Order: sequence, then C-alpha cells, then structure tokens
Amino acid sequence: MDLAIIFISLLLLMFFAYRGFSLIFIAPIFAVLAAITSDYTSMPVYSELYMTKAAEYIKSYYPVFLLGAVFAKIMEEGGLAASVAAKIVSVLGKERAILAVLLGCGVLTYGGLSVFVVAFVMYPFAAILFKQADIPKRLLPAILWMGIFTYSMVSLPGTPQIQNIIPAAVFGTTTWAGIGQGLLASILFFIIAYVWISYRSKSLKAKGEGYGKHTLNEPENNNDELPDWRLSSIPLLMVIIINLYVSNPFNWSWAFHWAQNSLLAFAPLKLSLIASSVAKVQAIWSINVALLISSIVAAYIGRKKLRRLGGVIHPINTGAIGSTSAVLNVASGYAFGCVIAALPAFAMIKSALLGLSFGDGPLFSSIITTNIMVGITGSSSAGLMITVGTFGQEWLTWAQQIGMSPEVLHRIICIASEGFDTVPHAGALVTLMAVCGLTHKESYYDIFVLTLLKFSVAFICLIAYMLFGLV
Repeated sequence: MDLAIIFISLLLLMFFAYRGFSLIFIAPIFAVLAAITSDYTSMPVYSELYMTKAAEYIKSYYPVFLLGAVFAKIMEEGGLAASVAAKIVSVLGKERAILAVLLGCGVLTYGGLSVFVVAFVMYPFAAILFKQADIPKRLLPAILWMGIFTYSMVSLPGTPQIQNIIPAAVFGTTTWAGIGQGLLASILFFIIAYVWISYRSKSLKAKGEGYGKHTLNEPENNNDELPDWRLSSIPLLMVIIINLYVSNPFNWSWAFHWAQNSLLAFAPLKLSLIASSVAKVQAIWSINVALLISSIVAAYIGRKKLRRLGGVIHPINTGAIGSTSAVLNVASGYAFGCVIAALPAFAMIKSALLGLSFGDGPLFSSIITTNIMVGITGSSSAGLMITVGTFGQEWLTWAQQIGMSPEVLHRIICIASEGFDTVPHAGALVTLMAVCGLTHKESYYDIFVLTLLKFSVAFICLIAYMLFGLV
C-alpha cells in the first residue's frame, strides 16, 4: 500500500504538472499525500521535511539563479545576445541553417545565459533562417532543444548552467570535472542533433513539405541597431574565463585559491544549513563571481540600448523577479523528491536502484536512477537534485572504494540528466513549443526520436570509461 501511494502521488504530480498547474502549489500537496500511509503525520512532513529541503536548495542555488537571470536579461535587453546570434547566423547563412542554430544556441548557453533566454533570443533568428532555407518549421523545437539543453548545458566542461553545478556541491568537484567524458558526450549530442534533423529536413522536403504556413509567433526581420558582435562576445567569454580562474579546477599556482578555513568563523553560530567544507560550495561561489562581474561589463557595453528601455534597473528587476519563480519551481520538485526518498517504503526502491551495476562502480546505477528521476519530474535540474541528494553519498563512497574519480561520477550524472527530460509534461519543453508557436502534435515526433538517441549518450560514455579509462 505504501509503495502504491508513492506511485499514485508521482503520477498525480506528473498529470497536474502536464495540465499546467504550478509545481510550487501542487508539489507539497502530493508530497503530503505520498506520506499519508506512513508513520509520518501530515504537517510535520510539510513544515519540517518538505520546507527544510526546499530551503536547503534555495540557500545553495538561489544566487546562481538570481545572477544568471540578471546577466541574461542584461545581455538580452542590451542587444548583446542578439548581436552574437545574428553574427553566427549571418556567417553560416541559410545553406547551413541547422549548423547555425546548433552553434548559436550553444555559444549563448555556454556563455552563461539562462536557457530560457537563449530560447527567446535564438527563436526569431532560427525561424527566419529556416524560412529562407525552406526547412519545415516543425523541426525547430527539436533543433533548439538540442542546441540549448544538451551539449552546452550538461556536458561541455566548465558550462555555468545549474545542471553542472548541482553535483559539485555533493562530490566536492568543480564545473570542469570529467573533461574527456564531457567532450565525448558533447560531440555525440551534436552529431545526433545535426544528423537527425538534416535527415528529416531532406526527407520532408522530398515529400514536398517546406517551412509551412504559420501565423502564431512568426518573427519579423528586426533591423534595430545592435552592439558590435565582438564587444557583445566579451561578457560571454568573461563568464567562462573568470569561472576557470576562480574555481581553479587544475590547481594552478597562479590562479585563485579559496581559503579552506573561511567557514570556521561561523562554527560558534551553529547554523544548520552551513556547508561542511569550502569544497562543497566553491563551485557555486566561483560562478557567482563570474556572473556578477560579467553582468557589470555587459551593462556597460549595452548601455545605449538599455537607456532607451529605461536603464539597467529594468533588466535587474525583471531578472530578479523571474529568478524567484524559477528557483521555487525547481526547489519544489527537489523537496517533493526528498520527501519520497525519506519514506520507509522508498527504501526498497533505493536498494534496488543502488544494486544496479554493469562492471565495477556506480555509473550504471547513476545513469538509470537519474533518468528515472528526470523523467518523473520532467526537469533535468530537479531530477538531478533529487538523484544527487538521495543517492549521491552512496555513489561517492562506492566510487572511492574502487578508486574512481568523483569527476567521472559528476560528469556522467550530468550527461544522464539530458536523457528523459524531454517527456511530454516537461515544463521547459512546453515553454519552448509555446515560444515556437507549435504543438506537441506538430513537433513531438522528432523530439521523441531524439530522446531515445540522446538517452544512449551516457551509456556510450560509460563504455568509453570501462574500455579506455576516459576521464
């Protein structure tokens, strides 16, 4: 009965999320429902377990959401993001439309822009380019997803996206963990996207299907004056370079070193949510510094366009407000998963998942478990948080016992999070389709095929590690 209630609560969460209900509202309701047959009573589950776990997530990651959203809005409203995207599109042209979209999305995402801002910025350019090349518009959500949410979000070493930061807090790694695995996965994600969309484009064209007649959210050619693309690229490069310098993943003598005893001064305060060591939070600190400095530079470069929109206060306020909703959504999914994981009945599921193995080590277990959690929540970040929070310490101990680097575990889990996150009820996917003015019926077939293909990437990386020791 206890297991049945857990699965019912999961199904209800997925159903209501798919129907458009806010996760912030429904997650605590179904978390309490999941515990209804356990020894836990309702209000303690809500106030002491669910809310505590939500607070843990917000405490750790809200600065990343806040500074990331502000940086993205400054880049967007200052015209810097559009300038970089326009340059990439113009250089490659309509003959290489698919390549242009993949690269443009990747550059902006790896440069630190919020994935949703990248979708809004890149869509007009991608749609115009596809129309000029007469490529079916229904392929746009699939190619935008692969450019924004795959190689540049989870696998390229150093990517400043939250999915690459979450494992660092548990494993004590940096955002540059698993360089070999990350580069291999990035190449695979890119090839899968390019080959499949190119094949589908040619196949549909052979049947007489072109861009199509669309009226919803169709972009217009915008001739607004934009900042120089070279200047506009500077803040994107700064995010990467400052993050590399401050996080110092290779322990360079000339790079920055965080004071490892800097948390000791807080010991007498007995703060319940304080990190156990600097290693657990230095990756977050590093990306915060990089985003803050880069935001200031971006605001200066885009000052002319920002003045016409009322100054820098608008993107700061808009980004701050938007980040609050974003972090609460993810924290709600994370807290729901933590409640499920804390229930006695879940111990059987946890034991079964930890028992999965293919060769030595926790990699196979981590790939399967991460995909299950990501598929349930419809979010790579929420699924990652649940997975790492529930299983991370056991996997880390397992890895240390066999001499496996935590960096491999970090990167494999990140890559695995970009497997089943394109389930139909995924909030990011629903948003992306709305931006494109398309529906599941029109575009989900190609996303479904790519879901199956990208699910294999983590397993290929696992095999590469087993055969060649690729780290």
